[in-house]
Amino acid sequence: MSANATIAPKTDPGNYFEDFRLGQMIHHATPRTITTGDVALYTALYGPRFAVQSSDVFAKSIGYPQSPLDDLLVFHMVFGKTVPDISLNAIANLGYADCRFLAAVYPGDTLASVSEVIGLKENSNRETGTVYVRSTGRNQRGEAVLEYTRWVMVRKRDTASHAPETVVPALPDRVDPALFAKGLPSIDTGSFDMPRADGTGWDARLSGSPFRWADYQVGEKIDHVDGMTLEESEHQLATRLYQNTAKVHFNQHTEGQGRFGRRLVYGGVVISLARALSFNGLANAFHIAAINGGRHVAPCFAGDTIYAWSDILEMAEIPGRNDIGAVRTRLVATKNVSCVNHPYKSGSDYAEGVVLDLDLWLVMPR
Repeated sequence: MSANATIAPKTDPGNYFEDFRLGQMIHHATPRTITTGDVALYTALYGPRFAVQSSDVFAKSIGYPQSPLDDLLVFHMVFGKTVPDISLNAIANLGYADCRFLAAVYPGDTLASVSEVIGLKENSNRETGTVYVRSTGRNQRGEAVLEYTRWVMVRKRDTASHAPETVVPALPDRVDPALFAKGLPSIDTGSFDMPRADGTGWDARLSGSPFRWADYQVGEKIDHVDGMTLEESEHQLATRLYQNTAKVHFNQHTEGQGRFGRRLVYGGVVISLARALSFNGLANAFHIAAINGGRHVAPCFAGDTIYAWSDILEMAEIPGRNDIGAVRTRLVATKNVSCVNHPYKSGSDYAEGVVLDLDLWLVMPR
């Protein structure tokens, strides 16, 4: 090789705003086979208690072949694959929309992710831009198990670089509940309070709550009561579990000099904590069918204590299904502030302490 020859760099610094183009398809590296060990670690980190995801016996009694993975574990695994290509140089993950959980995932399944760039917008400071992507997770058979849109603020490599044409995608306000009829087994609810003699049917004693779909009403607010304090080791383990390489979560050497002077907790950790806390009040909401929208309102750090509540926004029947119904909730999480009578809005702004505002469709037995 000539002494003057240029050797291409072998490392990847991640994409900056200028590197994205509309319609770009990105196939993300490192498919991940999810095991029961991953499930055990996820449970140890957040403590979710939903019976369908905790017990093969319970899951089989209502029609599943075994316990499916927690929906958010699937989300984080698919999301984590996208980080090195989409948000390694991000300042903030700004929001989610049109997220649909399309099929159950089980231990032993292998997930891979692909994203399409569907929008670009340079910010007025010319130092950053917003990138909109539609990401899809597929299993080893090529079946789509999860689709979602997110938008993220990404640094520019050169503030003087040419800005692309602004394209902001139109996104739905909510996912249509008619889409939830597929992807779930026929849920055998039995007599609800007492399973049949053959052991089939929903056992409310084991699920942890007597309240089913018809017991909830629009306007109801459910304080999930409990709080959970985040430890540094927990959020580090969680983010590594998903192979999320965002430097803001890991590198104190660089982040100690940043805006906050410390590592940020991955927003998905807060989502999973809030969902786990929601068991107290929504124990029979065994499946997240969709995330209509959401945002991380404020950053979280190790030492913060997370609380949560849910507002019931909408009740919907699922066409063709008389065994399950959909409950649309606004899941709000706070840090270091109890949720008793705590507002999520203060005028046009979020109230102090709010860290998460998530609009969800949950599925419950009828």
